[in-house]
Amino acid sequence: MTIHRLAAGTLLAAFAVAGCARAETESRTVDSSAGKLTVEERAENLNHPWGLAFLPDGRLLVTERAGRLRILGTDGKLSEPLAGVPAVQARGQGGLLDVALDPDFAQNRLVYISFAEPGGEGASSAFARGTLAEGRIDGLKVIFRQQPKVSGNGHYGGRIVFPPTGHVFLTTGDRQKLDPAQDLMSHLGKVIRLNRDGSVPADNPFIRSTGAKPEIWSYGHRNIQGAAIEPGTGALWTIEFGPAGGDELNKPEPGKNYGWPLVSWGSHYDGRDIPDPPTRPDLADAVKYWNPTIAPSGMIFYTGTMFPQWKNNILIAGLGTLGIVRLEIKDGKVVNEERIELGRRIRDVEQAPDGSIYVATDDDDGRLWRLSKK
Repeated sequence: MTIHRLAAGTLLAAFAVAGCARAETESRTVDSSAGKLTVEERAENLNHPWGLAFLPDGRLLVTERAGRLRILGTDGKLSEPLAGVPAVQARGQGGLLDVALDPDFAQNRLVYISFAEPGGEGASSAFARGTLAEGRIDGLKVIFRQQPKVSGNGHYGGRIVFPPTGHVFLTTGDRQKLDPAQDLMSHLGKVIRLNRDGSVPADNPFIRSTGAKPEIWSYGHRNIQGAAIEPGTGALWTIEFGPAGGDELNKPEPGKNYGWPLVSWGSHYDGRDIPDPPTRPDLADAVKYWNPTIAPSGMIFYTGTMFPQWKNNILIAGLGTLGIVRLEIKDGKVVNEERIELGRRIRDVEQAPDGSIYVATDDDDGRLWRLSKK
């Protein structure tokens, strides 16, 4: 992402609360195509950290699925949870999910979050934005609610990314209900495209369709937990969980149907077959799929200078691979894949202002690790 400098650094110490645990200084090394990487622990004792976003001054916003938003200072100290965060349904895969900065954060200080919002028959994915102030989020307002709210504790999706067009993409899951991913009158299993204030863009693909929700960009998705904007092209790329196998890397295009649950490169968990995508040429197929699963979560396009050989590569947080999956892209296709083993379930990956890479481990005692060149 583009990093802006704050006009003043007066908030730098405000969130470094006395008494918070300091990250351990121990480090280790792991092998990669870029050589030995130093893995340094920057924070611990986080309850299933889910989303990461760097502030312009180098501090790091981090969500905990239990419903806390905190800031990791440049001194390695974690703030107390910020006030102003909404109540979340922290059950199963639900809770406080992603966090992202408005592209004009340096001027407006707007922060976006996603979360499992309770209500109705259960919960649904919701997206909100508010102003980052000292120790809190002010004026938080929900800009989109996935409808309908349904029972169950899985498949919320939840990633937030900003294309250069002035819009925002939000990803939702099918909430383990399958068929609604094909229903254009449901937000389940969709990519959503909005203006940043939550209004619907006039050029959305279904804006003039009476039988479709106008916020929908693409549909037929299972559970998109990773999304990123390609440098140069501004194109949206996503990654989603398959069932038993069949995780997918997609490049969602407006109005297209990506097939779930009509087709999949995986199978149902009970062993029942699902037709392969080539049996339905009318549906959009994945750029790449994985069998067995890599269980992907957050993703970025790497644009830093610390690892120049990875310029514009995709880095994926691997829950199943216990590390990072790196993909080299050429002409819209994956031409090389590397797996960097870290030994823990990795929920999110983010690029720091200095080009190092931060990851969050998916644990009750979650950690934040910094990967840098040895």
